[in-house]
Amino acid sequence: HVQLVESGGGSVQAGGSLRLSCAASGITYSRYCMAWFRQVPGKEREGVAVIRTGSTSTWYADSVKGRFTISQDNAKNTLFLQMNSLKAEDTAMYYCATRRYCASISPAAFGNWGQGTQVTVS
Repeated sequence: HVQLVESGGGSVQAGGSLRLSCAASGITYSRYCMAWFRQVPGKEREGVAVIRTGSTSTWYADSVKGRFTISQDNAKNTLFLQMNSLKAEDTAMYYCATRRYCASISPAAFGNWGQGTQVTVS
């Protein structure tokens, strides 16, 4: 079965940077969709960035464009999210998720999730 394990979260001052990682295992497709979502208590989970493995096709939420970069290491089945110029409003639990196709960025469309990693910006 698919397992996703996030790491790299922590506390950082506004303007700082963090790099999140998501180690994936058990995925049988040669190409698939991977994404980062985030959620704060009391709010819906929102898409942050999406990438189709094996391609350069990406999508970013308007709120993170120009500051966050999603990337992948196909050889290691690892997804990354480089977060620069962090703001207090980026504080959230960050999750990685995967599905076969990137047709939808709705959280409900993704069936495989990691446990999340907390990012706190002060």
